[in-house]
This record gives sequence, structure tokens and C-alpha cells, in this order.
Amino acid sequence: MPPVSTPIATVATVALRQRYHEGRAALWAQIGGWQGPARGIHAPLRRLARLADDTLRQLWRQAALPPGCTLVAVGGYGRGELFPHSDIDVLLLLPEALELEAQPAVKAALEAFIGACWDVGLSIGSSVRTQAQCLHEAAADVTVQTALLESRWLAGARKPFELLVCALIDALDARAFMQAKLLEQRQRHQKYENTPYALEPNCKESPGGLRDLHTILWLAKAAGLGHSWDQLVQRGLATALEGRQLKANEALLSLIRARLHVLAGRCEDRLVFDLQSALAHSFGYRAELEADDAPSPKALHARRARRASEALMRRYYWAAKAVTQLNEVLLLNIQERIDAGERGTVQPPTPINERFLDKGGMLEVVHDDLYWQQPEAILETFLLHQTAPGITGLSARTLRALYNARGLMNAAFRRDVRNRATFMRILQQPSGITHAFRLMNQTSVLGRYLWAFRRTVGQMQHDLFHVYTVDQHILMVLRNVRRFFIPEHAHEYPFCARLAAGWDKPWLLYVAALFHDIGKGRGGDHSEVGAREVASFARLHGLERADAELIRFLVAEHLSMSQVAQKEDLSDPDVIAAFARRVGSERRLCALYLLTVADIRGTSPKVWNAWKAKLLEDLYHATLRVLGGGAPDPAAEIEARKREALARLALHALPQQAHQRLWQRLDVGYFMRHSADEIAWHTRQISKALHERATAHGSERNEVGQSEEVGMGPAPLVRVRQSPVGEGLQVLVHTADHAELFVRVCAYFDRGGFSIQDAKIHTTLDGYALDTFQVLPASMPEQHREWIAQVENDLPLALQQGGPLPAPGKGRLSRRVKSFPIVPRVGLQPDEKGQRWLLTVSASDRIGLLYAIARVLAQHQIDVQLAKVSTLGERVEDTFLIRGPHLHLVRAQAQLNHDLLAALEAED
Repeated sequence: MPPVSTPIATVATVALRQRYHEGRAALWAQIGGWQGPARGIHAPLRRLARLADDTLRQLWRQAALPPGCTLVAVGGYGRGELFPHSDIDVLLLLPEALELEAQPAVKAALEAFIGACWDVGLSIGSSVRTQAQCLHEAAADVTVQTALLESRWLAGARKPFELLVCALIDALDARAFMQAKLLEQRQRHQKYENTPYALEPNCKESPGGLRDLHTILWLAKAAGLGHSWDQLVQRGLATALEGRQLKANEALLSLIRARLHVLAGRCEDRLVFDLQSALAHSFGYRAELEADDAPSPKALHARRARRASEALMRRYYWAAKAVTQLNEVLLLNIQERIDAGERGTVQPPTPINERFLDKGGMLEVVHDDLYWQQPEAILETFLLHQTAPGITGLSARTLRALYNARGLMNAAFRRDVRNRATFMRILQQPSGITHAFRLMNQTSVLGRYLWAFRRTVGQMQHDLFHVYTVDQHILMVLRNVRRFFIPEHAHEYPFCARLAAGWDKPWLLYVAALFHDIGKGRGGDHSEVGAREVASFARLHGLERADAELIRFLVAEHLSMSQVAQKEDLSDPDVIAAFARRVGSERRLCALYLLTVADIRGTSPKVWNAWKAKLLEDLYHATLRVLGGGAPDPAAEIEARKREALARLALHALPQQAHQRLWQRLDVGYFMRHSADEIAWHTRQISKALHERATAHGSERNEVGQSEEVGMGPAPLVRVRQSPVGEGLQVLVHTADHAELFVRVCAYFDRGGFSIQDAKIHTTLDGYALDTFQVLPASMPEQHREWIAQVENDLPLALQQGGPLPAPGKGRLSRRVKSFPIVPRVGLQPDEKGQRWLLTVSASDRIGLLYAIARVLAQHQIDVQLAKVSTLGERVEDTFLIRGPHLHLVRAQAQLNHDLLAALEAED
């Protein structure tokens, strides 16, 4: 909160406030409506700074502070440009002899000045120090040192300010300052995941943002090499072209940041989804709908906004990429100047071959026009980066040469057999794959050699579960595949590492990773587009037919394994047999599994979990048995599971025939759908309860004289354990079956904030429900013991209460969902046997969604036999295996579809 102050010259302050607000509003309107070149944005930003300067000077004069005091602009404000909602940072520089505690009148005057600044409407950030205190703070804190480095006199005595600047420069150690700022930049980049391509980047702090440009100028100024882009060009640190690029990209980023402030009405530097559409429109971006689109009016508006924002974000990403490249080049140049100045001489580089040198661990071209004379050396750069001992990076001279040689990488360059051979050698190296391809992308080489890849650079993905642009996702998947083959990372993916250890050609998977999403943003099925592109790549690069067929298959089918695992009934032998026919061989299965895991892990840190891992691994093993010659044999599989379950039960000292009481009530479908571990757990829990009930009430004779155990009675049996797959809880519900059981279980989990990941619904031969739910609590995993006790106590009570079904919870949609809503979709089709129906639902995720679906199914008297809930970021794709007395009627299907869509589209 701003300090409470006694107004200084109240009438004058009110008038000053009015003039300041009127001037600021006019400049904000100018920024918001700016339609000229981006470089013109600097003028209104400077005028905003001058408006603040004039206001502060008038307040300073009114404050009547003693002689010797100085008002100094520092930080971003010290640069002489002010963004609409940025803080106005000032230093109140006091004489050394002035002791504030001993002079309460001076202290009161300073407090009144700061209070008056807030009264007028200045968002001021102030510090009060003497010169000695400034120097002491600067020596201890590089942030203070940086802020003072950009200081600018505003009012008061000039001499103290000039002395402070001289003392600061004298005390500044350029090398130490550079090391501190480079560390600060690395930490800042890590905070933003080391990529400029986040879907909601920070135009100031993210890699490639304005702060990277500021860092260059800070270090140049600290080293005495200049404090503007023109001076850096004059002193040879940047070329004339680089100088123009730096100015153009700084202007664009400044315009984006200024408009974000105006649109948000606050200091907002993130290109958040809420603002991207309005920001795109302010730049004049518009988009037309594709001819085959026919969404609702609401979705129509959202789609237009998305496509306009996509054009803006692509422009931003290209600017951020250029800034990232130029930042690296100029920082290396500045570091070389500092090192040369300290040592006096430069250590001569060591020749690697006739084209390249080793310059202190950095790969350097022998002369600046190497690539123009020998374009084939461009790709050799990255091959040497992988293979040359001791090379850790590219020198500034090499980076600059690559930046200036972008125009050389044309169609003729791509057709050159030498370049194709070099590219294949890069792919086939035993190490350095990830670094080489990331470096190729950063230097724009990858997109110019693989022209199809160029179209993915900066391509946004609006599916609400990818958190990277297409090119960054592709490189993340490549990294994940590569880690399968690195022993040091075997603990991350143990099963994948075992499969990778027996794989003979890792580079085939690298190619598949590069091309699996390369068709996105080009219309149609991106898998088919990618398959055509990778087939062309294989032909042009001389791949053997078997290898070409494998990578084409992987790209075309890279989504199929996850779809089957997460949407179909893996206990159905027909599902496994169909997938095995689709895959065709064990080699293809292994490769597809590895690519699928890498792909899912590369979408978002939140998408992958142990449950998805188990589903994929189960599908892999089931398919492998079929491909290995073992035709599906349900009877043999059931007997094997029973034997394993009995072995597990023996460890718990269960009586020898205790399982019979439950197993004689279970049909084949139960044993096919549940693992041996689940069967043993169910048997142990339910058999014990059945035995206790039978002991308490005895047994009865039915009408035909056979012994029949007494049922479980009105109280449902609920047992909970920590999930055997490592995340969440597994919940067993055993009770008399009734039509609303599934929906009431969903209602309980909805109210408790649990997320249902999977549900296996089974009805025993005597009419009891034996249902298993995989759920994720809202809190941290270490609290699972408390959740177990709570669910075991509360869920039975909730199931016994009866009464009307409660309304679904009112969940708030996230910002991303509001900005990029998904059109809900419902699919209903019979299975191959025509006995059950497969219901698929796709919609934006929100609290209460699954319960809303379950209510509709209950209203239509539909039994759920299997539910698979797949949450992909902010989107859900749920699959239900259902039965119903009226599903074969077209009218009933249409009504079900209508009611489900109504539930999916409902908003709070």
C-alpha cells in the first residue's frame, strides 16, 4: 500500500494529478491504436517517461528538500522509456553527512514527497540512500548494480549524481559483472523452461524477450564498449545487419509489451490466452474460416480469434528466436573483448581440419565467408560439434557466419548429396543427437534443410494439452527417444530402456520423432501428411526399403497405440488381435511403443502418469503374445491369472478354499478384465466379509435345496488401497447392484474433488456389483492414508442415503479453456459382436463433467461396464463400454446424443 501522506500544496497537487492522468491517458490511447511501424513505439514510450519526469520534478520542487539531495531515475525508467503500467523506480540520493534519524524534518519531507507521488498517481518504487550506501549495496547485489548502471539524473544537485556514476564505474569489475549477469540469465531461462516457444510466453523475461536485449547493453556498457545498438555496430561487436535486426525485434517486443499493458489495464508481460486474441486484432490480424467448418456462433468467434492470435504468436516466436540467436552472438563477442582486455593477448585457436578451429572449446570457422565458399560446411559444423573432442559450443564468429548464411540453404543446398550424407551421419552418431538438433533449430539450419520442419517453427497447438509449439514438441520427443538409449537415464524409463538396449538402429526412431508431427498446421490428417513427408525423406536420403517402411509406419500410426490403450477394452481378445494385425511385427510394436511413450511425455509434464504407462505396457505385452505366435486363448489366460491370484492369496494366509465363495459368482468376463493382483485383492477383501456375514447369519436353503450364502445386506463394502501403479487410489465397491450405483459413486467423487481415471464395472452372477475405480485425490500423494480412511467411511454412507441425485458441481473453466473452447463431440457405435456399445466423449475439462455424463446415462437406463477417462491437459476424452435396452433404436440414440451434448455444453 502507498504511504499515507499530508498533501503538499493541495490545490497544486490536484491540478498536477489531473494533467498527469490526462497526458497518460492520451499516450495510452496512442499506444493502443498505433498502426505505424513497430519502431515508432519508442516515441510514445519516451513521452510517457518525460511526462513522469516533469511530474516528479514539480513534486520535488514543492517538497523543499535541503540542498545536496538528488532525485535519480534508475532501472528501466532510467533508460528513458516507460511502459504504461511499469513501476517508476527512483533513488533519493542524500548527502553523506545527512542523518535522517537526527533530522526528523528532512525525513518528514522525504515521506511527504513519496506520498505526494502516490497521490498524483505515480506507481513509484523508491529507495533512499547515500553514495556510500549505494556502492555498498551494488557490491553485494548485482540487481542494485544493474539498476544504478542505468541511472539518470532527474532533479536536485547534479554533482552528487555524477560522483556516484564515476564511483560506480570505477568499482565495477566487468568480468565479475558479466559472470553474474550470465548466471542470472541462465536461471531466468530455466524458469521459463529454456524455450522462447511457450504457449504463454513472457515478452520481457522469457528467452528471446526484452530482458535478453537489455542484458547485452548492460554488459557492453559495463565493459566500456557502448550503450546503444549503433555503438555496438561501430565498435565491431555487431554487424550492420545484426544492428538492424536488433532494433527491429526490440521495437516489436516493446510494442507487444506496451499493448499488453494497455489491454490488461495492469503490468502484464505475459501473452496470456485471455489477451492474445485482442492483441492480435490490435495488430490488424484477421483470419477466414475454412470452407468445411460449421461451428456454432460462439465457436465461430473463438476460432477466428484463435487463428488471428496464431498469426501474431508466430510473428512473436520468430522475433524471439532471432533475439536468442543474436543474444548468444553478442554476449560471446563481449566476453572475448573482456578476456582479451584482461590478458592483453588472445590464445591462438587449434586447427581441427582445413575448415574449422578449436577456440577454447568453441568451434570456430577458419574465415568469415567459409559457408559462402563451401556451403557443405554448414552441416559439417554440427557433425563436428558432436564428434570433435573438447568442443562444447559454437563461437561467436561461427554463429554469425551461420546467421548470415541462411540464404544459402535453398533447394540446391537440400539436393546436394554431400549435405544429405552429412545429415544422415549426424542422425547416426552415438551421442550428441539432442544437442545437435536443438542447435540446428536455434540457428535456423534445421528448418532450412528440412523444409517441412520450417513450417512447424512457432506453430501453436490449440489442443489444450500440448504446452509447446510444434517444433519444440518434436525436439522434446526426439530428446525423450534419445534418453531411452542413454544408460544414465535408464532409471527414468526402465522398461523403455530395456527395449532400447536391444534395438539395432536408434536413428530410425530419431527420424520418426522428427517427422511424427511435421504435418501439423497444414490441413487434413497430420499423420498422413507426415507419412508422405518421411517417405520422401527416405527416398531422397537412400534409406533401405525395410527402414523406410518402418519409419513411414511409425509416423502414420504414431497415435494408434495410445488411442487403443486409453479408449478400448484391453481385456477383449478381439481388440488385441485387431491391433496386432495393424502393427504386423514385433519390431514394429517395439518401435511404436518407444515412440508413443516419448510422444506422450513430450506434450506436457502433466499429461503422463503411471496409469497411462500401465495401459500402454499392458497393451504392449498382450500384443507381443499374439505377434509371437500365441493366438489369443482366453481360457488359458484366465487359468494363468487364477493360479497367480491364488499364489498371492497364499501369502496372506487365506484359507485354502476361501476364494470359492466369491469365484463361483464370477463369470469369464471378470477374470479377463482384471489382473491377477486385482483378483487377489478383491478375493481377500470380499471373501472375508462374506465369511463374517455367513458366520453371523448362517446359510439358507433355496427352493431347489441348494445352499445359498446370505448377501451382503444393505451396507456396501468399500475398500481402498494406494494404487499399485504408483499414483492415486484404487477403490473397490461391492454391493447389491442397482441402476444408479455408478452415477452415485461418481457423485461422491465429484463432491470430494477426486478425479476418476478408470472404472471397471462388473456384475456378479448373483446380482452384486463388483466395481473398481482408479482415482486421483486433489491433494498430495503422501496424504493417501487419510484419503483411504475417509473414502472407506464416507462412500458407503453416500451410497445408502438414496434420494434425488445431487446437481453436478459448479466448476470454473480455466483461462485456456475459455480462450480456446473445444466443441463437444459424442460418438456411439456398436462393438464388433453387436452386444455392447462404445460411447466416446470429447470436451473441455471441468469439475463435475464425469458426473454430469453419468447422470445422463442413468436417466437413459444405461449400464456402464467399462469407463476409461483420459485427461489431456484441459481436454478430456472419455470412453465408455455400455449396454442399454433401447440403444438399438435410432430415436433413443439421437436423444442420448442430444442430452449428452447438452450436459457437455452446460456452463456455470
